[in-house]
Amino acid sequence: MSSNSQFSLMRQRRFAPFFWTQFLGAFNDNVFKTALLTVLTFDALHWTNLPVSLLNQLIPGLFILPFVVLSASAGQLADKKEKGWLARRVKLLEIVIMLVCAYGWLQHNVWVLIAGVAGMGIHSTLFGPVKYAYLPQHLHTDELIGGNGLIEMGTFVGILLGEILGAMLVSHGDGGVMLVAGITIGIAILGYIASLGIPESPAADPGLKMNWNPVTETIRNIAFSKQNRPVFLSLLGNSWFWFYGAIILAQFPLFAKDFLRGDHSVFVLLLTVFSFGIGAGSLLCEKLSGHKVEIGLVPFGSIGLSVFGIDLALASQAYIAAQDVTAMQFITQPGAIRLLADIVLLGVFGGFYIVPLFALIQTRCEPGHLSRTIAGMNILNALFMVVASLAASAMLVKGFTIPQIFLATAILNVFVAAYIFSLVPEFLMRFLAWILIHTIHKVRGIGTEHIPEQGPAVLVCNHVSYLDAVVLMACSPRPVRFVMDHNIFKIPLISWIFRTAKTIPIAPAKEDKWLMEKSFIDIAQALEEGELVCIFPEGRLTGNGDINQFKGGIMKIIERTPVPVIPMALRGLWGSIFSRDKTNPFERAFRRGPFSRLELVVGEPMLPTAVTPEILQERVTALRGNWR
Repeated sequence: MSSNSQFSLMRQRRFAPFFWTQFLGAFNDNVFKTALLTVLTFDALHWTNLPVSLLNQLIPGLFILPFVVLSASAGQLADKKEKGWLARRVKLLEIVIMLVCAYGWLQHNVWVLIAGVAGMGIHSTLFGPVKYAYLPQHLHTDELIGGNGLIEMGTFVGILLGEILGAMLVSHGDGGVMLVAGITIGIAILGYIASLGIPESPAADPGLKMNWNPVTETIRNIAFSKQNRPVFLSLLGNSWFWFYGAIILAQFPLFAKDFLRGDHSVFVLLLTVFSFGIGAGSLLCEKLSGHKVEIGLVPFGSIGLSVFGIDLALASQAYIAAQDVTAMQFITQPGAIRLLADIVLLGVFGGFYIVPLFALIQTRCEPGHLSRTIAGMNILNALFMVVASLAASAMLVKGFTIPQIFLATAILNVFVAAYIFSLVPEFLMRFLAWILIHTIHKVRGIGTEHIPEQGPAVLVCNHVSYLDAVVLMACSPRPVRFVMDHNIFKIPLISWIFRTAKTIPIAPAKEDKWLMEKSFIDIAQALEEGELVCIFPEGRLTGNGDINQFKGGIMKIIERTPVPVIPMALRGLWGSIFSRDKTNPFERAFRRGPFSRLELVVGEPMLPTAVTPEILQERVTALRGNWR
């Protein structure tokens, strides 16, 4: 497993050119859109006789429309074509669009510029499936969280900087308009230059036959995704995030102006702190996940979105401004720091929520169908954002204040999250395991790169405590099917965790022969389906900290299904309150102190033909060493 910082990817050709390509695309989108919206809002009479309110609704709608209409085709193209080639063609399209828009800027032709908005929507639609399908082709599994974090950070920073620059440029009158025309062309050219460095990314399905009907292709994509329940619900979870974010961010202009009594700089400040939060949360995901795809962060992020969304509503009610304020004056107002902290933390927990979802989709989706799956997600995102706009409008019509909209959205998030996590308990289970190893224990993984990223294997480990499976689950980069003594499997509370993890209970033949035979059948089926299976060959917890004799069940497993066997050793758990140490549990807990240190040591895979219970016991004992 990589121990390098995610920022080391910025020095590597397999990542850096792609990062700058997507960053410049997001940056240019928002320079152009914000400049247009600003000039139409504050200088409409020099550009058009149409109502400004109509244009402010039309422009975002035209940008989103291509995501609904063209995403299905864009996903097919990204699976059919080499992604570097496709990225360069999309960047050339961006240059053409910006050249056409330059004519619209210089001629004050609103309709050309509105067509440019639709064109940039097409550009983003075509690039979207490439953006997330590219990463798993060039990054290792333990780099995906860091890579996705950088991409999300870059996207939101690009959006923020683009909005600031676009608003600043057009504030300088006709000279500013000319600057917008020239700078957007320049950014598009820089994006194309960056794309020239993107390494070859082979087509996932070069023989794919294109279906140009967006309706039938979208239905087919979503139906395909529904076959993989965790992936499909991750798509819905991702779309829900955009629903939540669309409602919150859409209120910021009026919230800043009417509720906080701020000028435009206060609105920019709100966007800045939110974008900073998203960037920080996205980057923190790598550290908190331990370089693996840790979906336990998703419930953590969801909890934060509700907690700080509710507190934002409460803090808004407590804020009072006696006069109109600038950004600097706003910061000095009573209650302003609490408001800004809530917005920052909304962004941070949004990063915790969204980055692992992207990584899960990338690792669990069928590789040959990933771009089309991302395209389907983009369609869902666009539809959820439209529904968010309608929902916010309906609440405003019903007389909701903006803080009440924040409160309603945060409370609704609680119910949506509970529903999603009830359908896929793996999210909540991994969250509980993640909390365990970051509170009661501090777990260090050694040699975890030996756990294969794909394909079946049997993991073999010593059995020290009732939490062994939870610790292993938290350290593994992939889901693990555990084989566990049926008596431990039935322990209240933690039994729910084991059932959620699809643990296979086993019993000795003298206790329950039928259950024992069924267990071996279930193990064979799991291995045939390419899953990881973990067994504790001792058959019971150690009573003195030493490793008990390994039993012969492992031989029965690999004789039926010959797969690699990976020895592992837990050390540091003996003496915890969850072990069978007979000394006083309170005295042990005090002696060990909080945040006690554990290690999981993983050895090199063994061929099934080289395995015997005795050899495995020797390997596990050597991996554990003297530290029990």
